[in-house]
Amino acid sequence: MDLPNSLAWLIDEAGTSPDPDWFLAELGRRLLTDGLPLAGGALTLAAPHPILARRTWLWRAETGAVIEALSFTDISRNQAGHEWLSGLGPVAEDVVGLVPDSPVLGWAGTRLFTPAEAGDLHEVARFAAPSLAALAARVGLTALLEAYLGKRSAARVQAGALSRGTGETIPAALLCADLRDFTALSEATEPAVMIATLDAWFDRIAGAVHAFGGEVLKFMGDGVLAIFPVTTTPASACEAALRAVASARAGMAHLDTVRQGQGLPTLPFGVALHFGEILWGNIGAADRLDFTAIGPAVNLVSRLEGLCKPLGRTVLLSGAVAAETTTTLVSMGYHSLRGIAEPCAVFTLPGD
Repeated sequence: MDLPNSLAWLIDEAGTSPDPDWFLAELGRRLLTDGLPLAGGALTLAAPHPILARRTWLWRAETGAVIEALSFTDISRNQAGHEWLSGLGPVAEDVVGLVPDSPVLGWAGTRLFTPAEAGDLHEVARFAAPSLAALAARVGLTALLEAYLGKRSAARVQAGALSRGTGETIPAALLCADLRDFTALSEATEPAVMIATLDAWFDRIAGAVHAFGGEVLKFMGDGVLAIFPVTTTPASACEAALRAVASARAGMAHLDTVRQGQGLPTLPFGVALHFGEILWGNIGAADRLDFTAIGPAVNLVSRLEGLCKPLGRTVLLSGAVAAETTTTLVSMGYHSLRGIAEPCAVFTLPGD
């Protein structure tokens, strides 16, 4: 066996690879050093995710760059990787492992691989199996945590923030939204249709939040609680939240047009924005925790959203948000909010 560099690395160090793209690039680099005529490589892992079926990382030997391709259907185990590799040269692939949805490791050559080189690549796949199994498990766990907790919260949990009562105080713009007259609508709608309606609503509001750097913390019936943590300035977080609201409104306007064409009622909703400090961390029972946000700011944004319907507005903003944005706003005066000691300055958007 004439691959001491690559095989020794696979046995001794590859298991500590931080992520799949680093693993693929490092293994490819070492195989080039070992003399294999590689033009590129591909690594495909199953993705336990509500939308994705598989994730494929593609490495180009010439530049050392790695890009990721996402598969939303499970038609072929390594379709994205195989097609990309075949555009670079002759392809050699191995399923790494014997369990269902095992990783697939493939290579493209600058020329046709000799039988000896193909055998060497097969040995590489055998030696890579333990490291790839561990890597796939970590990637899968991350995908599941992100699907249920969100990216930031998932990262905190994986970093070891597991103790009940632990957390940190962070400044953030908060968004609270829900559908109007949801109870009446659900009583008059078949359960399957109601679930599809909720999914469509959540796609618009959560999609807008994520698109502008926010994170959904919680779905509560038909309601959504999201945060835009301050990463640079409070103004940037508030502006991101406002852009998310504009995007969600455009998405819901289109959805209402589609629903009207189907003879279905429109979906009026309310959104409130506030800026303040929240306690973000683990809260719950000893054996059932929720990574969420609490504090006066959370209470205020929830109460503010409840004003949308009586004030006849889709969007309401607190004075704390108004102070951080240059967007033109319309004052709605001061309003007392249940459970909030001081009256809150309330604003809306022109034309709302």
